[in-house]
Amino acid sequence: MNKTALIIVDMLHDFVHPEGLVFYPKNQEILPAVQKLLESCRKAGLLIVFMQQRYRKDKPDRNLDQMRPCCLEGSGGEEIVSELKVDLAKDYVIPKRRFSSFFGTDLDLVLRENDIKRIIVAGTKTNCCVHATVLDGNDLHYDVIVVRDCVGTSDDLTNDIYLRDIEKYFGRVVSLEKAIASIESGQWP
Repeated sequence: MNKTALIIVDMLHDFVHPEGLVFYPKNQEILPAVQKLLESCRKAGLLIVFMQQRYRKDKPDRNLDQMRPCCLEGSGGEEIVSELKVDLAKDYVIPKRRFSSFFGTDLDLVLRENDIKRIIVAGTKTNCCVHATVLDGNDLHYDVIVVRDCVGTSDDLTNDIYLRDIEKYFGRVVSLEKAIASIESGQWP
């Protein structure tokens, strides 16, 4: 089981808090499930990685030209929501500027240095950052598991379409209940 890591993608103030610049109500709905998953993974001693979408203030960035500005350094919008407690002594917080958690970051290096073979993915947005992370994780030969109750996007239909795509081609999609049972037993089907 120690070859498994939890990757929490972009559960940040701007996406999760009702006053965030790009708030999606679904993120408030999934937050308790993400907390429960985080607690279970911590208890089992899994590696925890928080991915943090973060843009440089007043610096050019193609992504910011194509979408609503958000997650700017120093704005507070880029901060991990307080409900998800980061253990700075053990957890990794990795900033990113693109949808994929692997692109332009040292995530793959961190996972390999910790001998990780399986990644559990939770967070927001299923059709952007979660999906891109899953695709790259699969291409890098990680066993990818997405917890259905712990991902969300702007609407349920879009969420379901992307989860079906992930399940068909790039990884496994499991319920929170099944994920926790597997984490606790150390056995993945």
